[in-house]
Amino acid sequence: MYEITKVINNNIVCSIDSNGKEIILRGLGIGFQKKKRDCIDKEKVEKVYRIADKEVSSKLQELLEEIPLEYVSTCTDIIDYAKQSLTRRLNDNIYITLTDHISFAIERKNQNLEYKNALLSEIKSFYPKEYEIGLNAVEIIKERLSVELSCDEAAFIALHIVNAELDTDMCNMVSITEMIQSIIEIVECYYKKELKKDTLHFDRFITHLKYFGQRVFQNKITKDDDMTFQKMVREHFVKEYECAEQIRNFVEETYHKRITEEEMIFLTVHLRRIITES
Repeated sequence: MYEITKVINNNIVCSIDSNGKEIILRGLGIGFQKKKRDCIDKEKVEKVYRIADKEVSSKLQELLEEIPLEYVSTCTDIIDYAKQSLTRRLNDNIYITLTDHISFAIERKNQNLEYKNALLSEIKSFYPKEYEIGLNAVEIIKERLSVELSCDEAAFIALHIVNAELDTDMCNMVSITEMIQSIIEIVECYYKKELKKDTLHFDRFITHLKYFGQRVFQNKITKDDDMTFQKMVREHFVKEYECAEQIRNFVEETYHKRITEEEMIFLTVHLRRIITES
């Protein structure tokens, strides 16, 4: 049995788990004609949300109060599917951001208003796993809610998932994606060749650039005092280091962010791998 601490609506209530932590419970009619301190059977609960951050939990409660139950359950299943498909932890904030986004996307679709995703090709290329989840999400929405969303929306969903993986905000995520595309263009221009996109080293390079972008926009500085290794990389991979310098100049001039020598060395090593393969 769960004891209710707060009724959000007919289908959403709050309770306390056995560890004294606040939880949000979802189930058809579990809040109907209920009040604080009433009890509900565990069998009637369809989903338990365990949100550690109190601010996130409070915002989620506000959102769940406004959104139809079928939207909530569909979005939750999409998030659970994403968690199972990816090896990285997703920030709990995705329950707010993605649910809100999908709800709004459905409203727009019902009004014949659809947004084009300017980063569609970049998202498909840089975040293929997340984009596949986005496509799957669009199919789930079509089956459950009879609303057909476009591949542009699949890409928006993918970006929300990457955002939750990196634990950054959506504005930074868009900037990171744009920055990655610019870096790829710098590399291809410098070497006068197109990079092979369907290789393991390209995937690793993109993964590195995602976290590089996260560090840049969150002003996180990497530290590596191995001066011998840094000197060896600069001396042995001269062209790759020169390309990394062009990347550094672009990032510092465009985003006014300082790139450390440690980041330069990491970029150089990844460039060496990807150029050797291309």
